[in-house]
Amino acid sequence: MKSKVESILNAAVRGGGQPQTASIRESLVNAGIAAGAVEVTAGRTPTGLAADAVEAGVRDGGNCIVAQIRNGGVAVSVLPVLASGGCLVGIQD
Repeated sequence: MKSKVESILNAAVRGGGQPQTASIRESLVNAGIAAGAVEVTAGRTPTGLAADAVEAGVRDGGNCIVAQIRNGGVAVSVLPVLASGGCLVGIQD
């Protein structure tokens, strides 16, 4: 799953610029990942500025595939699921 998420997100950033929350989520879901397993942070700050980075988390059993999208690059790690059952702190469905 890690390589799948990495591949999907690398394709999403190839167009240039910082992908937004909705387009990151859409890319992952359209690639066959269940919508309920996908978490993505906001692409804008509360004051309306573009976020420096957007994080995405995909639950895969007892693990989370966590990716950071920043400056056209994608960094991916595999981490344990949080006690809340999610992958990212502060994300509300």
